[in-house]
Amino acid sequence: MTAIKIDKVWKEYGDTIVLENVSLDLPDHEFLVIIGPSGVGKTTLLRLLLSQETPTRGEILIDGKPIASEPTADRGVVFQRYSVFPHKTVLGNVMLGPQWAQAPVLGRFFGKKHRELKARAIALLERVGLGGAVDKYPQQLSGGMQQRLAIAQALIMKPKVLLLDEPFGALDPGTRKAMHVLVRDLWEEHAMTIVMVTHDLAEAFALGTRVIAVDRPRRDTQAPERYGATITSDFEAKC
Repeated sequence: MTAIKIDKVWKEYGDTIVLENVSLDLPDHEFLVIIGPSGVGKTTLLRLLLSQETPTRGEILIDGKPIASEPTADRGVVFQRYSVFPHKTVLGNVMLGPQWAQAPVLGRFFGKKHRELKARAIALLERVGLGGAVDKYPQQLSGGMQQRLAIAQALIMKPKVLLLDEPFGALDPGTRKAMHVLVRDLWEEHAMTIVMVTHDLAEAFALGTRVIAVDRPRRDTQAPERYGATITSDFEAKC
């Protein structure tokens, strides 16, 4: 089954064309990695998938239905900059998403629901290697630990699609390699579809089952805004 279908999508800002006629079919449980030059529109494509932006033309479908106009729990996201709440503990950060989604007025659960969510959050934190840090605050964590926390925040919502925007770019090589192993393991365990942006070609082919290159095949040096980026190459990666 096709998890994501991008059909002839364009994204324009005024007279500037960022994405031009992008089409892509992504099956369930694919690990797609998007590569390309900086500033070419890779992150814009992720923002379209997250509903932080809307296509100027074309359509995006998830599970055969038009993508929701607002970000929803079926799509998780992890950015290069850690999207954690500094005033919340590690455990509080992970529990916050489900509480706001299901109890938006009070922003928290009580009784049995609270105990069940806490147990699920602790189990997930143990899985991502943060079982010993549940009572710490984000500023007490290393960069790699904060990124593990951001991944746990996304996974607690049980997303069908996980979007990763340069998630390991700020990490040292050793931590980065460990995060590669973790993300691949979690992808297999949770049967998610993952769409990840990176500028690192080796990382792309190490992680992805499929790698696409996004670039501007047409250029006008006098008016660079006239042409947008599209998919220029599509590779099946061997992992």
